[in-house]
Parts: sequence; C-alpha cells; structure tokens
Amino acid sequence: MKRGERMATRQSVEEFLQRCEDVIRFAKEQYTEAQKQEHYNITEYTNAQQMLEQTVNDLAHLARSCNAQQREQLHRMRLQLEQLQNEMILLDR
Repeated sequence: MKRGERMATRQSVEEFLQRCEDVIRFAKEQYTEAQKQEHYNITEYTNAQQMLEQTVNDLAHLARSCNAQQREQLHRMRLQLEQLQNEMILLDR
C-alpha cells in the first residue's frame, strides 16, 4: 500500500456495495423499459449507462485500498456491473 493511502473500512465497502445495488436496480429498470418500447427514454437510458461506468471506475479505485476479502466482494460486483453494461450496449444498437 502506498504512503498516504488508507485501508477501506468494512462500512465504506458495505455502503459502496449498496450504492452498486441501487445503480444496478435503476439500470435494470431502464433496460426493461427499453426492451418494451422502441421509443424509450433515451436520456434516462444514457444516464443509467453513465452511472454504471462511473460505478465501475469508483469500484476500481476503492479496490486498491481493500483487503483480499473485500476485493473479492468488489470483483463479484464488478462482474455484475459489466454484464449489465454489455447487455445495455447490445440493446442500444
């Protein structure tokens, strides 16, 4: 660990994982809406994609200050986020 970096607390990781769940829930809602209709709300859909991207970036940053167990939790969450990102990109075409 580099000088000046702090270990992530269990609470900060739990709060971040909860934020991830919220982003996933919102993105899935937008994905479902987009599947139902041709003219879905493009602004909300794009916002959901941007939120997913930002969350993946934040996750990578947080993982640098985590222990092995926390990194594993974050890795599993990253896989979920990236899977949803991919699904949204494919639907968007």
